[in-house]
Amino acid sequence: MVEALRGLGYSPATAIADIIDNSIAAGASAVDLDFVWSGEDSFITILDNGRGMDEQALDRAMRLGERSPLEDRNAEDLGRFGLGLKTASFSQARRLTVASRQEGGEVLALHWDLDVLRDDPAGAWALLEGAAEGSQERLAALEALPSGTLVLWELMDRIVPSGVREQDFLDLIDRIEQHLAMVFHRFIEKRRLTIRINGRAIAAWNPFLEHRSDTWRSGTDTFLVNGSPVSVEGFVLPHRDRLDAKTRDSAAGPDGWTAQQGFYVYRNERLLVAGHWLGLGKGRGWTKDEPFRLARIRLDLPNSADADWKIDIRKSTARPPVEARMRLSVFAEDVRDRARKVFAFRGKPQATGARSPVVQAWRADRLTGGVRYRIDADHPAVAAVLEHAGPLKADIEAMLAVIEATVPVQQIWLDTAEAKDTPKAAPDGPPTEAERRMLETVFRNLVSRKGYSIEQARNKLRSSEPFDAWPDLIDTLVPTPSE
Repeated sequence: MVEALRGLGYSPATAIADIIDNSIAAGASAVDLDFVWSGEDSFITILDNGRGMDEQALDRAMRLGERSPLEDRNAEDLGRFGLGLKTASFSQARRLTVASRQEGGEVLALHWDLDVLRDDPAGAWALLEGAAEGSQERLAALEALPSGTLVLWELMDRIVPSGVREQDFLDLIDRIEQHLAMVFHRFIEKRRLTIRINGRAIAAWNPFLEHRSDTWRSGTDTFLVNGSPVSVEGFVLPHRDRLDAKTRDSAAGPDGWTAQQGFYVYRNERLLVAGHWLGLGKGRGWTKDEPFRLARIRLDLPNSADADWKIDIRKSTARPPVEARMRLSVFAEDVRDRARKVFAFRGKPQATGARSPVVQAWRADRLTGGVRYRIDADHPAVAAVLEHAGPLKADIEAMLAVIEATVPVQQIWLDTAEAKDTPKAAPDGPPTEAERRMLETVFRNLVSRKGYSIEQARNKLRSSEPFDAWPDLIDTLVPTPSE
């Protein structure tokens, strides 16, 4: 049975997070992880400064399924099945040792060794006293604390299988740090918990860029599902072009911009699901598509809702109950739509209030056979050329028709998918000399040929692409003396 439990699907990062849940439940304010490389004899210790356990509690904690998931639990409890410590540890190591001490008490230790279980001719469940031979010194860090618990993983056949190099071990530490920074970011941000890896504190990774004024927030919606309160808040992150390189790389998250979109499900502020659409959506469930990469939704649950949301042993999946699906779908649809607009328009602010909408050079015509893209003849620059083309008008219209018929939509989409970003087209900085001349030419046409006043011409440019990107320059435009 224990060998079968090793296949539950934990990664090293999710397994360690499960151990830290126990530390939080024990009132710990600090957790120290030490990764020691020594080839196949490498080991990991997870030490907390919590309340610790007496002999009876330690024995119970080392038993599989020591309590029923149906039992009432403390509202702050992060566990449920009474399996996490063991299944998480066995998924990575064949020997698990747990040492603990309470205030003023002595250090107590028990360990499981799966090789001993496997080789016992009577098939006995041999829970062994103390640490394994030669491993006692690996528990020494606990002696310096008045109370706490230390978890020791040895014989880590899943972490250091034959052929693994030290660099692979170091890379694994980086991935674990990223995962813990995400899963426990609310604890770290509120200074309720410090997590250190080999003596260095982990910085929190907040998925929502809440500190930025250009992050859109929906506000919190709270409702009941089968009597348990659920709260949800949507975020649309700023477009990548609005972020400096460091912030852009950090905001991408452990798995990258596209993979990190969707719902972030928390139970008691501990992250369970990091970026998933939870099977919601009309017809088939939504998939993680590029246009929605900026959409992230925070969903908070109490631990009383575990059964309704089908929280699994690894605390890595959640499925909304039927009663919540429609409300969450409608909520998420709005967030997704807003994220798509920010993605498509590179985060450009949209006109609000009485101001006219921005006139775009291209328009999308939705036909029965699909979407076709057309140059908007009402755009000031296009209209000015057509109105004064004279005998060349037919040639210019034919040229525009060729451009419309050959828009490389598939290539643009392929470039977008491969580059993980929309190809640059609209200006996103000061105008070049060519762009400045283009702006001045259109302004002169509006004033001298269309009869616009100076302010009318400026307003027209402010509401037309790509000129709306340069409002300060537009304010300086004046007709030449000949006009």
